[in-house]
Amino acid sequence: MNKLWTRDFKIITIGSIISMLGNSIAGFAIGLLVLDYTESTLLFSLFMVIYNMPKIVAPLFAGPYLDRFSRKKVIYNLDFLSSGIFFLMYLLLRAEWFNYPVFLVIVLIIGTIDGIYSVAYESFYPNLVSKGNFSKAYSISSMIYPLAAFMVPVASFIYTQTGSAAPLFAFNAVTFFVAAVFETKIGYTEKHIAETADQNKGFSMISYKTDFREGIQYMKQEKGLTIITIYFCITMFASGGVHILQLPFFKNNPELFSNIPINVVTLYTIISSFGVLGRLAGGFIHYKYKYPVAKKFLIAITVYTTISVLEAFHLYFPVPIMMFTFFIIGIMGVTSFNIRISATQSYVPDERRGRFNGTFQMIVSAGNILGQLLAGVLGEIYPERNIITMFMAINLLAIIFIMYNKREEVKKIYNRRV
Repeated sequence: MNKLWTRDFKIITIGSIISMLGNSIAGFAIGLLVLDYTESTLLFSLFMVIYNMPKIVAPLFAGPYLDRFSRKKVIYNLDFLSSGIFFLMYLLLRAEWFNYPVFLVIVLIIGTIDGIYSVAYESFYPNLVSKGNFSKAYSISSMIYPLAAFMVPVASFIYTQTGSAAPLFAFNAVTFFVAAVFETKIGYTEKHIAETADQNKGFSMISYKTDFREGIQYMKQEKGLTIITIYFCITMFASGGVHILQLPFFKNNPELFSNIPINVVTLYTIISSFGVLGRLAGGFIHYKYKYPVAKKFLIAITVYTTISVLEAFHLYFPVPIMMFTFFIIGIMGVTSFNIRISATQSYVPDERRGRFNGTFQMIVSAGNILGQLLAGVLGEIYPERNIITMFMAINLLAIIFIMYNKREEVKKIYNRRV
């Protein structure tokens, strides 16, 4: 077995932890900030849609570029840029200045950065993983977000005590800067650059269009990858709608939790933290144990189905049971993530990985945004729990008619030793 914890893998892991600490805080703070200022579920969902909108376009156009040029440089330069933007937001909020349209523009820029960054990171990360360690590496990756998310209750407390998100954005600016510095120290030589060095000298819009078409063509040829992408577009549509309505549900229905002497926002962060604990537990399980190769697809489809059923109804449960379901969904969410990403990233060749990831991110982000927007509109009219149940019913149909119906193609990718 090759060594997993190489110098470069340690650096990328540490850098990811540091930046994710700030990102989890900022994501929570800016959402709550907008919801408090506007007091509108629709404007809140529109804000999240604007943040996610660039993730449709940016990844698709970034993919061909990232298959020719340095992904590492893109990663650390975007982190430096993010640090500057969050510092600007800190200054604006410290001056107690909030303007909805201006913050929409800022979030649009952040969403564009995130869209490009996600493709660069997902395309670069597998190169830092030694052969035979993909599942273990992605189990570590899956634990970074849960660890960072433990900062959300702290962020909620600071926001409540200070009445401002400014200190949170200051922290975020620092974390992104430190992460970028770490990422500049990665020593891996990107082989895809050397292989296309002569072509890069003449890189133009024509060659870009050629790369773009090749990426789409590759997706068409790989039926298993196409099926996985279509399913995850639908499941992200459903989960986007579910997650956009959870915080408004707690804020709009405080009477349901009147017997609990805690602010409903704080209660929500506590309940959702059980999902974080579940993700952490799931990542640890994947790090210690490997699922049987021949059973990976069966495990995956069981996980997809269970998550759909639990998310459809868990807001109807008493708080203790709700916490438990969040925990189980967290474990299963990591299982879904690990099986899918370790299988696809090890399956796609390095020289095509940027284009595949760009196309995948574009399609699933489009589904996520549509789900958020539709849920926001419906949330102004119908009870949140009814909408969530409907969205998860759509997800169950996708599991049956897409993933299960085309299972033989998906098994070729999922049921492999990685």
